[in-house]
Amino acid sequence: MKRIAVLGATGSIGRQALDIIDGSEELEVCAVASGSSELSDLAAERGVEHAQVGGDLTSLLDAAEPDIVLNAVVGFAGLPATLWALEHGVTLALANKESLVAAGELALAARERGGGALLPVDSEHSAVFQCLEGRDLESVSSIVLTASGGPFRGRTREQLANVTRADALAHPTWRMGPKITVDSATLANKGLELVEAHFLFGLLYEQIEVVVHPTSVVHAIVRFRDGASLAHLGYPDMRVPISYALTYPERAATPVPGLDFADGLALEFEPPDVETFTMLALARQAGEAGGTHPCAYNAANEVAVAAFLAGRLPFLGIAGVVADVLSGVDGAPARDLEELVEADREARRLAEEAVGAPVP
Repeated sequence: MKRIAVLGATGSIGRQALDIIDGSEELEVCAVASGSSELSDLAAERGVEHAQVGGDLTSLLDAAEPDIVLNAVVGFAGLPATLWALEHGVTLALANKESLVAAGELALAARERGGGALLPVDSEHSAVFQCLEGRDLESVSSIVLTASGGPFRGRTREQLANVTRADALAHPTWRMGPKITVDSATLANKGLELVEAHFLFGLLYEQIEVVVHPTSVVHAIVRFRDGASLAHLGYPDMRVPISYALTYPERAATPVPGLDFADGLALEFEPPDVETFTMLALARQAGEAGGTHPCAYNAANEVAVAAFLAGRLPFLGIAGVVADVLSGVDGAPARDLEELVEADREARRLAEEAVGAPVP
């Protein structure tokens, strides 16, 4: 029996994870946490003793002693739990990409010390992980992460000038929380995934490509040095990568059907429009600059997206804020968590200043 701490239990990933656990005889919930939502009923239904709303989750994890930490907390707030799992050698099922983007080298060093498994839950990274499993990294030429293009695929900057919160939250393929849905609309989500892939798989940034694939059937492709490519395909349903991470190395059954290849399945790909959706280019710039630049990118994006959702910033202003912050930070590497937290705090301060000023 695997004992699982579900962090972000009331969000989209957390709710689907709980459904998977509830339907399995090999999995059980030992702890639940949320950012602000009440957990009493959810915990009582499952007989879970350890539950927490908000705050630092490391004490909860100390008390619960899980075998697996499913980290589906939104944003930088998920970082302490990520580092706790990696330091303690506990299997980490990571849906909180922001913590790996922000912590980068610190997270990898913690995994080296702790020796636990790091299993990606994002559909694209889970796909790459599965295509790479058991293969020598030297045989890999490059990887391709697919993006749906979000609700604004094909639009020009002029057409995006007056889009609303409701417009940005109308994702054509996936059903997700508001922050990640806006990130998908700006392509920031794919930018975060690009940086995360660098740290997860030890690849150079020039080995990581992003393409737009509107139907989200192909989740990722791995190109090998002999000219062959392996792709991971499946209907866009997060229960598949969640189940894979929670039951690894087994592959448990899910209610998701397999693809019907005889039903006129068409696979279309196109390059991303990085001149209109500049958040993807800014993420690559931050990743290649290194140090705490990815941390600053993530922090600025969190502030800007929150401002957009609150009606304080236009949609195109999100990228403007992030560009301003990246040009205003020194990006020096963080030697420890304290320095990383300070870099995050400074980036947020600069982002709030930028939100308060006119943004082109």
